Amino acid sequence: MIIFLYGQDSYRSQQKLNEIIDSYKKVHKTGLNLVTLNAKEIQFLDVENNLKVASMFAEKKLIVLKEVFANKKFQEDLLENIKKLNNVEDIIIIFENDKVDERLKLFKTLKKEAKAQEFEPLSGALLKNWLRKEIANQQLNNARGKPLDFDDRAIDLLLNFVGNDLWRMHNEVVKLSNYLPAEASAKANKFITAEDVKLLVRPTIENDIFKTIEALAQKNKKLALDLIYKHLENDDNCLYLLSMIAYQFRTLLIIKDLIEKRVPQQMIAKKAGLHPFVVQKSFYLCNKFSLLELKKIYQRIYQLDLNIKVGKILPETALDLLIFEI
Repeated sequence: MIIFLYGQDSYRSQQKLNEIIDSYKKVHKTGLNLVTLNAKEIQFLDVENNLKVASMFAEKKLIVLKEVFANKKFQEDLLENIKKLNNVEDIIIIFENDKVDERLKLFKTLKKEAKAQEFEPLSGALLKNWLRKEIANQQLNNARGKPLDFDDRAIDLLLNFVGNDLWRMHNEVVKLSNYLPAEASAKANKFITAEDVKLLVRPTIENDIFKTIEALAQKNKKLALDLIYKHLENDDNCLYLLSMIAYQFRTLLIIKDLIEKRVPQQMIAKKAGLHPFVVQKSFYLCNKFSLLELKKIYQRIYQLDLNIKVGKILPETALDLLIFEI
């Protein structure tokens, strides 16, 4: 039997693969007949040889094949033998943790002959329902005994900050579920709130904008433009992007000013009213700019923002100009 798991949502496809493997291990305790092979590194003959080897315990074999679509010769051999493989009692899983070219003959054949399941990125209500289940699972698995629940605003903000990157979302849920504010012990009902999410989770777009600032600090304007254009291609609002750039440079300006005043690094977060993580992440970038440069950049952002709002310049043009001028 052949099972075909594929799709861009690698988190859920990996979960499905783990689920099949765990079910197999419960029945076949020895685990001796569980084999994982990377098709980029082997020949199809290796699969046939694994199937031919007799099991000492009369167990079914479970063979996981990864990166089949990265090896053209392997694809051709698999196509020739696919009906034969589909009739064996052993289980063969073809696992691709990304989108597959649907024009390929092997893809079309697997869709027809195998038990195929695609894992597309979640969105909307499906993504929100997945997040609620992930929170519930974390509550069951949490070693502390009584993890915090999430209120509705926290869930909405977390979705807004992280999007459909389920690997990162899982990590953020674990982090938040293990977070206990000092004042929470006095609450009758303990909830993770939107304020907790703001404190502990960095928005994806904020991380991307920080990478843009890093690229500008390294004088890599091409990379900075590429990062900005990715957001524009996703229909992100230009004024919002500009406001995020302004926020990052304002943060750098505040930190740089305190550095110039010889405030110790460990005191900067308190003096600036910033989270220590923000200061730690931004501190080294301050060395890439002088205080005068940061003031000029921040003033230029303010002027471009004003020009956009009065109709003197298009937002996209303003972003291009800003990056070229830094």
